[in-house]
Amino acid sequence: MKRYGNLWEELISFENLLRAANTAKKGKRFRPAVAAFHFQQERALWHLHEELSAKTYTPGPYRSFTIYEPKERQISAAPYRDRVVHHALTRILEPIFERTFIADSYACRKGKGTHAAVDRCQEFARRYRYVLKADIKKFFPSMDHEILKAQLARKIKDRDVLWLVGRIIDHSNPQEAMLHIFPGDDLFTLAERRRGIPIGNQTSQFFANVYLDPLDHFIKDRLGMKGYVRYVDDFLVFSDNKGQLSELREQIKEFLTPSRLRLHSGKSVVSRVKDGIRFLGYRIFPTHRLLPKKNVNQFRRRVREMQEEYAAGRLLFREIHGRIMSWLGHARQANTYRLRCRLFDTIRFQRAATE
Repeated sequence: MKRYGNLWEELISFENLLRAANTAKKGKRFRPAVAAFHFQQERALWHLHEELSAKTYTPGPYRSFTIYEPKERQISAAPYRDRVVHHALTRILEPIFERTFIADSYACRKGKGTHAAVDRCQEFARRYRYVLKADIKKFFPSMDHEILKAQLARKIKDRDVLWLVGRIIDHSNPQEAMLHIFPGDDLFTLAERRRGIPIGNQTSQFFANVYLDPLDHFIKDRLGMKGYVRYVDDFLVFSDNKGQLSELREQIKEFLTPSRLRLHSGKSVVSRVKDGIRFLGYRIFPTHRLLPKKNVNQFRRRVREMQEEYAAGRLLFREIHGRIMSWLGHARQANTYRLRCRLFDTIRFQRAATE
């Protein structure tokens, strides 16, 4: 396997840092931390360049919060200057790894995304009778730091770049405690092996694709399964043979063990495609797509909350418009015309009467 070097000067160059900053600020330019950084952009970028060049760069503390939909997860936000560094790093590394990623991995890649993954899922649903729907239990909290660094070093030989990679990984904030025991572990293994990277970083999404790339090639190349779609740690495998998929599930469990990962036993099931596949916020059938009732009910609840906030004067209409258009963009990818008409016939926003 070819290993790449001589990347450091390009990575820390002012031009790369400037492009990274312009990418990092998209959709966030009015936030105080972002505005403050870009108010003195040139000075801030040269300061970053000097810190990286001298190896004095140290990531700052994360701000963490919990979300509960679609499931409970800890999200961690890095300081804005660190996000600029994350983008600068992935701008250099992503093209190198992209060459060997499979086509049917859809998360955080140019020209891919959730809607492309859903389209591909439906394409396979029209060709096969059965599907194995699976995900990895607590994937981001389970990612082993040493395994991840070794995977990155298989393609990158530039020591300076690997220093920065290690710096970012090692400064991951504490994640949810994992008590998985693997073959060869002893009483000290759980304390000695660092694991877990924060959901929310640009680098974390890239690292996830690197970490699961061996799984992609195992399923596609070694097992020869042509019907396969992965989005982060959610993946689907299609076949006309139900028994083959049940056997494949066990092979995947065994393959993931050296990576210190486990399938989510309650969510790794084989079913008929004609019964619908729940994937990325849709229920996908060979002939059509629907939104799960849970998604529609969540939207109704958010609308009620926005109506209350707007009536109290705590929310601007332009903010409401952005949130509703975001949901509409998702809903339009399914067969929801009548549903959307029914919903929006009843939605009204008005300010509370004042004395």
